[in-house]
Amino acid sequence: MSVSRCDQSPAWGLLQARFKAQGQHFDVRQALADEPERFAQWSLRVPEIFADLSKNRIDASTLDLLLQLARDVGLESQRDALFSGQPVNLTEGRAVLHTALRAPAGQGLFSDEVQASLNAMLAFAEQVRDSARSGITDVVHIGIGGSDLGPAMVVGALQAFTQAGLKIHFVSNVDGHDLAPVLRDLKPASTLFVVASKTFTTQETLANALAAKAWFVANGGTDVARHFVATSSNTAAAGAFGITTTFGFWDWVGGRYSLWSVIGLPIAIAIGAENFRALLAGAHAMDGHFAQAPLAKNLPVLLGLLDVWYRNFHGFTSRSVAPYHQGLRRLPAYLQQLEMESNGKGVDRAGQSLPYATSPVVWGEAGTNGQHAYFQMLHQGTDVIPVEFIAVKTPNFGPHVCGELAACLADQHQKLLANCLAQSQALMQGKAFDEALQETAPTASKTLNPETLARHRSFPGNRPSTMLVLDQLTPSSLGALIALYEHRVFVSGVLWGINSFDQWGVELGKALCSKLLPRLASGDSAGLDSSTAGLLSYLRA
Repeated sequence: MSVSRCDQSPAWGLLQARFKAQGQHFDVRQALADEPERFAQWSLRVPEIFADLSKNRIDASTLDLLLQLARDVGLESQRDALFSGQPVNLTEGRAVLHTALRAPAGQGLFSDEVQASLNAMLAFAEQVRDSARSGITDVVHIGIGGSDLGPAMVVGALQAFTQAGLKIHFVSNVDGHDLAPVLRDLKPASTLFVVASKTFTTQETLANALAAKAWFVANGGTDVARHFVATSSNTAAAGAFGITTTFGFWDWVGGRYSLWSVIGLPIAIAIGAENFRALLAGAHAMDGHFAQAPLAKNLPVLLGLLDVWYRNFHGFTSRSVAPYHQGLRRLPAYLQQLEMESNGKGVDRAGQSLPYATSPVVWGEAGTNGQHAYFQMLHQGTDVIPVEFIAVKTPNFGPHVCGELAACLADQHQKLLANCLAQSQALMQGKAFDEALQETAPTASKTLNPETLARHRSFPGNRPSTMLVLDQLTPSSLGALIALYEHRVFVSGVLWGINSFDQWGVELGKALCSKLLPRLASGDSAGLDSSTAGLLSYLRA
């Protein structure tokens, strides 16, 4: 059968019954003890990534029903529609073809156009990287949202592949405290500004670009056209700004899926053309897995099904992402936009209100930092929050690290991996009251009743987690990881029956901002609600 959203499938009611009878009582500890093959059955190797799902609150019978749910909503046909360029972004009548951006020459849709754009962008990046000729030592990338989060995350993750002596800076916030410290130590003659805005009308980006231009001119810069370039579809507006070098792209490239396009220019400048192509290749390999693997062995599908199982049946409201690699410290922020902007919707594709929850809150921090911040709540708090651990087997500190320092850092990496495994195990295992009662706690108050102390030191356990492991953090493996998350978001969006590719919720605040901005200057509060009027008056005082 074919239905438009998950609650219209017969499998939905069966899942509700199964959750009530068994799912809500599922104990991962017992499952691991009873099923010797559980790790083998619930782990899989996909391009560049090994995934262990065995610590999740799910069994084979539940998975079968979730897979039936996916078939009933036509996941496979909707996936095929995405790859074939059909207008799956229904509210804007657009195709969504970020997968075409990473397809090898001659294999993807619009291949000639995509390859021409890619080659031009990479050729320019290589010219900039040749600092002896270009004179560029600093690149300031100005964008926001998808034009910032993706490139900033990737450049931070791939520091081991960047070029010494060439610094990439990212500015996104309209708050001048973002731009000012970046400009403080720069020189106009050795700085290139990249202005990233699809329409070249984004308020925050243009404000920062105009401020950067003012700084450039005030400090002796004379050739705006040489030191400012744009990644935008609005060549005319960029030209009016004074930019003559513009790299354009298409309306089927959504902002949060745009790092694969010319929006990735700062990535290409940072890591070079060859490594940028490897980033694309890793993502393309994951595209192939998603497009071809059976649903039961398809990692983006399995993760998307887990999202629905946890959000709509267990009622878990958030998911924490804990990458145990400092290079991936910006990944949680990137995933916030990817998932919450995509699936934070309250109506289905027909515009009908949904009777169930959609996107969870996505949040996190790099390990081991997170252990000393919010992990207390994960272990002993009142909310159950599934955790996604991301580990990297082999470190790469860059060619400048050698000798005794390399040995020290390699030892630290073993400590990092041990912490990652320990946190995953601790969330699952917990600590029983009787066990805590038998232990001694040197820092505990000597006057505290032992049973009271044991209750404080007990852990409920049975808290689910997923482990994703990369052999090494490389352009290729990072590309695969990002594509995995993209497709996972698509899967859960299809199940919920929503359009994952628009973002109308962003528009209202923008429109109201445009109306309030002149009021901050004039003080006119006529027609405003009393709270906004009072705040406007206070801010002007």
